[in-house]
Amino acid sequence: MSYGQVAEMAGLGRQARFVGRTLGMLPEGHDLPWFRVIRSNGQIAFPLDSDAFRRQVERLTGEGVEVVNGKVSMARFRWQP
Repeated sequence: MSYGQVAEMAGLGRQARFVGRTLGMLPEGHDLPWFRVIRSNGQIAFPLDSDAFRRQVERLTGEGVEVVNGKVSMARFRWQP
């Protein structure tokens, strides 16, 4: 899902940045699948050389999602309710 899609489904309208800030404040050990949320263009929001980027790519690919150059094909992998 994109940050905007999460915001819309949560009744927050166009508050994609709020969703990103909220996910960033989650406590250690939570079980919310934060790694499934990416930018609307399919790009992972973390810097390419960061641990968070590597963890997100690892978890996405572990679920069969292809990540190419830090991007996911939203046409192919975007969650469609």
